[in-house]
Amino acid sequence: MNIDLHSHSCQSDGVLAPAEVAARARANGVDWWALTDHDETSGLAQAAQAAGQLGMGFIPGIEISATFCQKTVHIVGLGIQADHPALQAGLADIRRSRFARAHQLDALLADCGIEHAYAGALQYVDNPDLISRVHFARHLLQAGHVKSLQQAFDRYLGEGKRAFVPTRWALLEDAVAWILAAGGKAVIAHPGRYKYTPQQHDALFSAFKDLGGQAIEVVTGSHTPAQYQRYARLARQYGFQASRGSDFHAPGTGRVDLGAMPPLPDGLTPVWADWIQESP
Repeated sequence: MNIDLHSHSCQSDGVLAPAEVAARARANGVDWWALTDHDETSGLAQAAQAAGQLGMGFIPGIEISATFCQKTVHIVGLGIQADHPALQAGLADIRRSRFARAHQLDALLADCGIEHAYAGALQYVDNPDLISRVHFARHLLQAGHVKSLQQAFDRYLGEGKRAFVPTRWALLEDAVAWILAAGGKAVIAHPGRYKYTPQQHDALFSAFKDLGGQAIEVVTGSHTPAQYQRYARLARQYGFQASRGSDFHAPGTGRVDLGAMPPLPDGLTPVWADWIQESP
């Protein structure tokens, strides 16, 4: 079965409506799909309805921004009860942090000679509570300040650059606790993206497991084929289940499209094993 458990809609930093993401997933042959918007669950009802109409299985999800070792990590929650009070209270706090960061970004970009960046970024936001660096990058590209989204991060928005604003998100333990309280499974998203030392990397996996985290993404649009094997080995080493997801945001961006990843490597327990009975 084709299972994609990481994607985004315009309710966070994607560009398609939840129903449009569902339609694209189904057109690409996805059998089971999860919408995992950043720090936001408002698209899940529309996503579930669209998936049902398309005959596609749906797992409600979330991607929570968290801090570990002074760096941002993303924790995906799968199979969550979207309206759980503890989860919603935590997400509301994160959204307030995003709002404050957006105004700091605006001021720093103004110091770089780029005026009114916040207003420009808002043109690309369906949900102003979820304004992110990606929305600023889209504005910088459209306004001609950079030649690509990646250049926006390399020149202005990335860590250590002139308009980078470090933000303290949820603590790792809080993010995992909210997901577990909401009845979901906690998954470390795209672990190959985090610029940790080997010791910090091991500390992340150990702490996550001790907190009740159950899985890591092994096959993801953010990983190379070599990383599929590396994180398959680490999943076996730590006893984690394995997840698979494109991390889709928009057509024509990212390494892979919805549902276009290879299968999980052999010898892993899929994170969906408790929910989805795959055909032999």
